[in-house]
Amino acid sequence: MSRVTTATLQEMKEKKVKSTMLTAYDYPTACLLDEAGIDILLVGDSLGNVVLGYENTLPVTMEESLHHTAAVARGAKRAMVVGDMPFLSYQTTVADAVWNAGRYLKEAGAHAVKLEGGRERAEAVRAMVETGIPVMGHLGLTPQSVHQFGGYRVQGKSDEGARRLLEDAQALQEAGIFSLVLECIPADLAGEITRGLSIPTLSCGAGPRCDGQVMVFHDMVGITGRKAPKFVKQYANLHDVIREALASFKKEVEDGSFPGPEHCYGAPEK
Repeated sequence: MSRVTTATLQEMKEKKVKSTMLTAYDYPTACLLDEAGIDILLVGDSLGNVVLGYENTLPVTMEESLHHTAAVARGAKRAMVVGDMPFLSYQTTVADAVWNAGRYLKEAGAHAVKLEGGRERAEAVRAMVETGIPVMGHLGLTPQSVHQFGGYRVQGKSDEGARRLLEDAQALQEAGIFSLVLECIPADLAGEITRGLSIPTLSCGAGPRCDGQVMVFHDMVGITGRKAPKFVKQYANLHDVIREALASFKKEVEDGSFPGPEHCYGAPEK
């Protein structure tokens, strides 16, 4: 069972084989996704919303992210593990960016990092890559800029916005990223960006013309019970399944039917 690497993803693009990326924040989820053959496990800063109960991704710290990344890395035998760099872990100085990115590989066992932003991140990306750290880019709706955007809005709808995204994608590729996430941009624009790049692109609400697809695991299996974004296809409704299981447990404990004889240990043999 060969590990998925940056070379694997590049070969998949060249052969027109779609890649898959899902978020994972813990060991058992990583094991499940790995067994299912998911190519990339992203320890997203969506950790903040989905697991830690924050309002958005901004409060997530390096220590929190590293802790969860290490757990995911222990469960991934085939998949590439990508650590999503939190807000202010790479935007301050290039030296900070390289140091913090390196911690994902050195301390948490990740194989790459992801960061948000365009041409303004090119210098940091270049320095990381020169240090030996694979970097995944992220353009479009970048959640760490939610306040700057005025909310979670589709990006690249205007001619100027589309032009900027096209230029940013080229700048990041030239800086050395090995792949690029495109989030919540028009499908035609995502297709144009993908055709113009030699590296693979991953769609997160950017339509079918990218080289792969990304979703938040908890959304696609319906664990949270919250309304999912438009671009999410819910493949299961585990929220209701789990809630029903918990209700059954409570009822059986209260009425005395659990534990039954089959759940109890007998007297020791003489």
